Amino acid sequence: MPDARPYRAEDPGQPPSLFPPYRSTALRSPRQPLVRVPQTLTEITGPAGTWEALMGPALADLTCHARGLGEAIGQRIIVSGRVLDEDARPVPDTVVEIWQANAAGRYIHRNDQWNAPLDPNFTGTGRVVTDAQGRYRFTTIRPGAYPWGNHRNAWRPAHIHLSLLGPAFATRLVTQLYFPDDPLIEIDPIANAVPLPYRNRLVARFDIDTTEPNHALGYVFDIVLRGRDATPWEP
Repeated sequence: MPDARPYRAEDPGQPPSLFPPYRSTALRSPRQPLVRVPQTLTEITGPAGTWEALMGPALADLTCHARGLGEAIGQRIIVSGRVLDEDARPVPDTVVEIWQANAAGRYIHRNDQWNAPLDPNFTGTGRVVTDAQGRYRFTTIRPGAYPWGNHRNAWRPAHIHLSLLGPAFATRLVTQLYFPDDPLIEIDPIANAVPLPYRNRLVARFDIDTTEPNHALGYVFDIVLRGRDATPWEP
């Protein structure tokens, strides 16, 4: 039998379901106490075979998709890191999906109609599976800031959404990655739903070793699934 490990309680760095400065949480946060629903076999088992067999090949380079699109416009960046458990052990075979705005801060979505150009060569979506060391890596475009109507003169800082999917479909976790030295982080209600110093776990680290000469700046963003060092997750 493996050695028993003490349970590491979650720290207070997780955002609440209701955060009034982020106005839409008032509409979607629970009004009644949560009800525990026991998991069945469907929730605790994953798909047969590999994720690649289920979803197709990885989409790791968003700047020049294999779909026949041309070169995306904007500053190329590399975002890489590791998915880790509470003991800093790698978590392999985890699906990491990302979605983001383009360099002008606009999504390819019919509801995004603000006056910024679309990039016909940039879909803003990617997907990889972590390797045996829990590593993932994307090449993409640094997203732009955009207005979002939460309050007067509200602008979201540049960010990338990340969705992680483990061995079961019910294990999906969603978070956001921000960039260092972005002044909009301090006044963004979504980022500020996570108190300091835990908010710093959402900020990627510039890394010269990940940076590729004459090609792309590199950022490192490690993701901790649970425990006292857990990455803040969207409730």
